[in-house]
Amino acid sequence: MNSWRTTAIAILKSLTVLVFVLYLTSCGGEKAVSQEPSGIQPEKAHLSKLISEVSPPITIQELRPALEVYQPQVVIVTPKSDEILQDNTVTVRFQVKDLPLFKDQQLDLGPHLQVILDNEPYLAVYDLNQPLVLPNVSPGTHTLRVFASYPWNESFKNEGAYAETTFHVFTKTDDNNPDPTKPLLTYNSPQGQYGAQPILLDFYLTNAPLHLVAQENPKDEITDWRIRCTINDESFVLDRWQAVYLKGFKPGKNWVKLEFLDEQGNPVKNVFNSTVKLVTYEPKGQNTLAKIVRGELSADQLRAIVDLKDTGKIPVTPTPTVEKPPETKLKEEKQPPVAPKQQEAPQTKSTQAKQQEKPPQTTAEPSPSLPPTLPKIIIKSPQPETTAEPSPSLPPTLPEIIIKSPQPETTDEPQPKVTPKSESTVLPEKVPPHQDSDAAPSLTSPLTQSAVTPKEAAPETKKVE
Repeated sequence: MNSWRTTAIAILKSLTVLVFVLYLTSCGGEKAVSQEPSGIQPEKAHLSKLISEVSPPITIQELRPALEVYQPQVVIVTPKSDEILQDNTVTVRFQVKDLPLFKDQQLDLGPHLQVILDNEPYLAVYDLNQPLVLPNVSPGTHTLRVFASYPWNESFKNEGAYAETTFHVFTKTDDNNPDPTKPLLTYNSPQGQYGAQPILLDFYLTNAPLHLVAQENPKDEITDWRIRCTINDESFVLDRWQAVYLKGFKPGKNWVKLEFLDEQGNPVKNVFNSTVKLVTYEPKGQNTLAKIVRGELSADQLRAIVDLKDTGKIPVTPTPTVEKPPETKLKEEKQPPVAPKQQEAPQTKSTQAKQQEKPPQTTAEPSPSLPPTLPKIIIKSPQPETTAEPSPSLPPTLPEIIIKSPQPETTDEPQPKVTPKSESTVLPEKVPPHQDSDAAPSLTSPLTQSAVTPKEAAPETKKVE
């Protein structure tokens, strides 16, 4: 009885294995990779006979949080959408917000833009100050796609991190013109040369709903999707949109194909939804990315590719305090011309003071008969034509000083003339010539009230008994 039971159990196991094998054969050898919770990745999952999925390199996991805080917004400035260019040299300009773009010169890596013309190999852009020039673009319609990328070439997948534009060189054609109403697959990685495994598998989706949203209600109009990946004739299916690291590439040349499928497993026809790239794997590569994957560089050694503070490429913005010294110099240069004016002011005041000190001496009103002890009053007219002429009634050695009044309208009567018959000798007071220039020019008030008139005034004299 025990032997019969054992035989029956063995037969049931064999039938179960046979049914499972037949199921895999009917599915064409494809396996679906289930959606994993965010932040949890399988340690190792066999996707095909040779290809398996592994966790991202430890160094990348440590560097990633430094850039996850950004939500880049990418805009293609030129060429414009549906623009017809009259030259086959195309100048492309971008605008990027909320993501610093730079390249560390020693490590040769940094955040950048992946730019794809039609389905050509991508171009990396690290500097937005210089436009991207595409020479010898063939005539016809072309589509330019661009998305923000981590230093290790993984695409940012937030809304706004991707932009595209379709333009025409000389004329429009039906090529390279995706349907904007249908989902679009943009192949990112792997492509080119790699020096270590695992190798990044990455893509960008446009107009495709989230997989979980499409699965919530089977009766809604939201179409589910899958991505079929074929590597060297071995295929598997992905149903989540996130970066995947793969092992199992053979040394030398490998080919990788990505296809966009609907929920029934049928390819969705649109330009670029089926793309094949050539991947060259050369073990023991010595570039920075290969060293990162192998764990030969630590996160501290690579901090410069994710943190702007550790790079020497960031320009220093001048602060307002830097601009103040030139302004101070300008003010100092303007002060010397002002200084003489400040020095002249005291001189003017002193001159005026002297002029104001002398008028009180002339306040005495002249009378026809002056006392013998009264000093002679010397007054200088403010007019330049004032001259001293000798009087004919006096000896030649005794000059007569003629005083001109600043106001010619004065009509006061003159003093009596002194005749030469007088027995007294007239002794004029000696006046130095230089005193004329020092006399105060403003003595109008006393003079207008005196009895001395221009041209007839005689010098005031002393009588010596």
